[in-house]
Amino acid sequence: MSTILIKNGIIVTLGDNNKILHGHALLIEGDKIKKIAPAAEFKDKYDTVIDARGKVVMPGFINAHMHFYSTLVCGLGKADPSKDFNEVLKNLWWRLDKKLVLDDCYYSALLPMINAIKRGTTTLIDHHASPFAITGSLDVIAKAVKETGLRASLCYELSDRDGDKIAAEGIEENANFIKRCNKEKDPQLSALFGLHASFTISDKTMEKAVKAAEGLNCGFHVHTAEALSDQDYNVKNFRTRVVQRFKKFGILGPKTICAHCVHINDDEMEILKETDTAVVHNPQSNMNNAVGTADIISMRKKGILVGLGTDAMTVNMLEEMRAAMWIRHLAENDPSCGFMEVTTLLPFNNPKIANRHFSGLGLGELKAGNVADVICIDYIPFTPFDENNFLGHLCFGIGGASVDTTIASGKLLMHNKVLKLNIDEEKIAAEAQKLAKSLWERF
Repeated sequence: MSTILIKNGIIVTLGDNNKILHGHALLIEGDKIKKIAPAAEFKDKYDTVIDARGKVVMPGFINAHMHFYSTLVCGLGKADPSKDFNEVLKNLWWRLDKKLVLDDCYYSALLPMINAIKRGTTTLIDHHASPFAITGSLDVIAKAVKETGLRASLCYELSDRDGDKIAAEGIEENANFIKRCNKEKDPQLSALFGLHASFTISDKTMEKAVKAAEGLNCGFHVHTAEALSDQDYNVKNFRTRVVQRFKKFGILGPKTICAHCVHINDDEMEILKETDTAVVHNPQSNMNNAVGTADIISMRKKGILVGLGTDAMTVNMLEEMRAAMWIRHLAENDPSCGFMEVTTLLPFNNPKIANRHFSGLGLGELKAGNVADVICIDYIPFTPFDENNFLGHLCFGIGGASVDTTIASGKLLMHNKVLKLNIDEEKIAAEAQKLAKSLWERF
């Protein structure tokens, strides 16, 4: 097995017992971390030696809610102005997803994953939609995952908005890909059963989805009360609130992700806690869509596992973490509010969520035996730097720094800010431009 030794950096282990290690080195053997110890203990010859002087060495970042399929919308100016979230969906996203073909899905995934490598993000939990190119869509996205060397949990966004036939195909795509992942047990891939949102799924389709998921040992990935209109629709048409409806159908549980949860009440929070369902906060998207901001402080006080996603606004998790901090202060009208509740989402809670879907890998902690997802970030601390003030450094120092090296499953994907992939980034971008032009003409 090939070996990589990382030396001269400051090692941040994270995990339940986070340690800041000076004068230590980290050895990778194959796809696992072999050893972390004082530098003097490493005297053998190694296939690759990385000098991390002037850098912080830490686990790769995890994005707990992403939409690869939105990539080719960058720069599109054809969507009508929208006065609220529902119009954003109708004028932009539901027009876009209907026009996607499988090649669009592939390149829409490949490009942000390349960018994720540059930003130190090694695991992503994605939510895909392409209602007229459903069958095989998750397989082409999985192909991009394998080619980039990253890790991703994938699902297809089931919805009734395009009719019964499309809904049935969405159920089948989810079930087939989950079965593939269960059979292959590939540590780079896992699957969830995707649902768009409660307000776009009928009782009949919800029942079919739950039945199709029986015995597959999977959770669901669903937008939850992102806008107030979701709650209003559910109360009017189903005589229940969103989270209560999900509980009724058996959607909730430890392997389920409820994205957003901007407009849930105290009773719904209690249900999420009781079912041990994970919530993913997406602050930049919520600001962009003007839907509000989730009360993650109340959720965390109740013991709900809350993570951090980007909803495709970025793949830069440090940027998203900082945005989460500022919007929390603004929402609470308190510049001292929520520091611990917010800054722990990315380094500590996202791994807890990801490890529910990639069991046995030990994501999010540098420890012997864990999978070797390791990044090196340019950062020379200019104030004391230890376990007690790490989060302050992460938010106000490391948060603005550049990623130098990205390793996933022991594979060197980027070093000295140069990609090590066997792919041509310029060629991929050129092909994506052609596809985007064609997509925009169809839009």
